Amino acid sequence: MGLSKRVSSWSVEEVLQWLQEQYPEHLRRLQRAVITHAISGRALLRLRDRHLEFLGLEAEEQQRQLLQGLLLLRVQEEICELSEICSECFS
Repeated sequence: MGLSKRVSSWSVEEVLQWLQEQYPEHLRRLQRAVITHAISGRALLRLRDRHLEFLGLEAEEQQRQLLQGLLLLRVQEEICELSEICSECFS
């Protein structure tokens, strides 16, 4: 997915699209949980390791992979937020 839209504003469908692009091997396991729990981008950014098993990722390696991806999304979100703050300060 492109970086044109902030992760925190992703819909459930966009979360599913990100999972499909980044972790296609986990999509079948996670799709039902994402839809059932309406996990939007904002909720995705808040997921922690304790949530992943509940969502269907039981293997530690699978959890670690997804947690790394989530960390990158959080960093991207922070960069977007800082960019917005800086542009407001200097405009």
